[in-house]
Amino acid sequence: MEDQLTLELLSKCVSHLGRSDNGLQYLYHHLSLPNSNLSDVSLLGNYVHLQKLEVPHNHIADVSFVRHMPRLLIMDVSHNHIEDISGFEPPIDLKVARARMCGDGAALRSTPPELKTSRSALLRSALSFQEVNMSFNRLSNMDFSSYNSVSKLELDNNGFTEVKGLDRCFKLTHLSLANNMITSISGLDTLPLKHLNLRGNQLETMDGLENLTKLRILDLSHNRITSLIGFRNLQLLGVINVENNLIPRIEECKHIAHLFLLVELNMLQNPVKEVQDYRLSIIFLLQRLTMLDKEEVTAEEKVEAINRYDPPLEVMAARDHRSHLVYQLLQPQVLHDSTLPSLDLPYPMLVLSGPRACGKRELAHRLCQEFHQYFAYGTSHTTRGRYLGEEDGSDYHFVSQEDFVDLVHMGKMIQSMKFGGDMFGLSTEAVDALARDGLACCVPMELEGVLSLKNCHFEPRYVLLLPSRVDQYVERLRSRGIYTPAQVDAAVSRLHLYVTFHQQRPGFFDSTVVCDDLDEAYQTLQRLVKDYLLLEDQDDGEKRPTEASSSDAVPAQAEPSAVSAPTKPLDLLDLSYRTYASRIQAQLTPQKSALELASIRRREQLVRQAIEGKSPRVFTHLIKRSAHSEASQFQLPDPTTVYGDSSSDESHISPLPPRSGPAGPPGPSEPAVSGGHVKDGAGEPEVGAEGRPGRGAKPILPPIPPGRRTPAGPSPGPSPRT
Repeated sequence: MEDQLTLELLSKCVSHLGRSDNGLQYLYHHLSLPNSNLSDVSLLGNYVHLQKLEVPHNHIADVSFVRHMPRLLIMDVSHNHIEDISGFEPPIDLKVARARMCGDGAALRSTPPELKTSRSALLRSALSFQEVNMSFNRLSNMDFSSYNSVSKLELDNNGFTEVKGLDRCFKLTHLSLANNMITSISGLDTLPLKHLNLRGNQLETMDGLENLTKLRILDLSHNRITSLIGFRNLQLLGVINVENNLIPRIEECKHIAHLFLLVELNMLQNPVKEVQDYRLSIIFLLQRLTMLDKEEVTAEEKVEAINRYDPPLEVMAARDHRSHLVYQLLQPQVLHDSTLPSLDLPYPMLVLSGPRACGKRELAHRLCQEFHQYFAYGTSHTTRGRYLGEEDGSDYHFVSQEDFVDLVHMGKMIQSMKFGGDMFGLSTEAVDALARDGLACCVPMELEGVLSLKNCHFEPRYVLLLPSRVDQYVERLRSRGIYTPAQVDAAVSRLHLYVTFHQQRPGFFDSTVVCDDLDEAYQTLQRLVKDYLLLEDQDDGEKRPTEASSSDAVPAQAEPSAVSAPTKPLDLLDLSYRTYASRIQAQLTPQKSALELASIRRREQLVRQAIEGKSPRVFTHLIKRSAHSEASQFQLPDPTTVYGDSSSDESHISPLPPRSGPAGPPGPSEPAVSGGHVKDGAGEPEVGAEGRPGRGAKPILPPIPPGRRTPAGPSPGPSPRT
């Protein structure tokens, strides 16, 4: 137990041997005396060459000896009993340096001989006191205006209510004033602070910190802060600690969302922690975070947060499609007309997509009027109000929010989307009504609806309508007089969304049409539709419909000869007028190899025979072949003998014959049909064929039932869909 510093103790604690300023002597530059129970260290006043002094955890109350250490750079006097340092002055060499630089002879003559060193040494010593640690003492007042060379200052756990003179510390980068009684901060605007610790004070606002533009780490924990306003100019801030404050709402994080370098945030023990989904909300608002509340932010959390609060369009479309599938499966299952255009082709649809007021609805109506024998307008449902001139049932089915939700819950929607706060959706009945009439569906749709529709079983052709002149597009929006300025701005931003989406997703849309002028856009769209329908004008001016040959396996190879309007009445019972799906799908069918085409023909022939009741099931074929097989080796069946000749009419990809037409003779390997009994080659009835529902009838499955477009005539018999 020692109270006074002795030479013996001092000699044991010095280190870092080096040369003096003149280079003629060897001196020790570091002194460390922690936990030595010292109260009197006046002996240190004789050691003027010390550069680092560490005397923490002692009982020192007087540090006036430091003024005689002109070369001192680092001083640690924390955990002592220092109460008053009113007489504490910076080392004398600062005054000497100023006097020598200014030529003050009187000051130089009063300088002690041991401090009269070279000019360079004095200039170097003027950089003294770079780091000062006076934490855990009893200080309550201090003026640091003379310490303009200090770069790191720690004054934790004292009794400061304010610290004077810090505005003169032009090199101060690290300041720690934790666990004091500071209620406000001022005088720090001109400092190059990078690390500021104000933990455990009585701060309520961020006033005084707005101009610390070089600040990177800020600790404001254990205060009374209720708002995060005041970070506007702190662009370099990377770490914020506001633990144990009074921040009530997640929205306060919007005030720091512009800090692009912010990677660590601690908001533990704040009222905001009680908010539901607190962590995901913060991660969504501050997507650059790597640490939140002392826990690492994972990539999975970031993806979950984005998908919950601002999901990409694809995610929203996938969710909507999943909901529609679930609700549809909960309903009694029915066979829709839109799923039966033919055995091999999907129901044909044409979708016009584009931003608001680009003319997609007008163009869709014009197309349906001109190509009325092929297309009809698909009327969607919406919850928005009716604009001037719009008709219910023609432009939209206008319904309430509750009715729209009921339609979704009853599984009656194919796709739905939310746009501008209103719901839009295409129902199954809207498409089936057109399918019953033997018509394809033409429907205008926003981008979200296109993404949702691409998830379902339909395979439409998608045409993108885009204005190329933004100023003309804005003028068109304003001229309508139904859009507010905010809606106009939103529509312009949507236009950029369409352009960006189209550029980043080549091939997403089948075609793109510029719609600055609706008449020119319609002419372009008209040519596209004729290409889709395999229609073209004849040189002689005569116009007749294109007939896709039912005996051709690949419709795209047929010679197209078509027109937009026939000169003679259409015979709607003619098979060629009911196979519009083949004509529309001809160019969409990808080119297949001969092997793939042969496989498709065999499978479709087998399905067609099973539907018509001409062929036993596949496993019956296997049983019969194994029962009558007399060959010693197993051989693959010849497609021409088992499934019929692939070059025959029935083996091609074509719709079935009309319901009232004859079924035709059976193929070479087909079993005979007699009185509804299916027989094999030996003339014996197939097991189980006697009890097959609908036996004795000849059910024919048309590509699309003719519906009300078929003229009145004798009933063709019961439909297999009933």
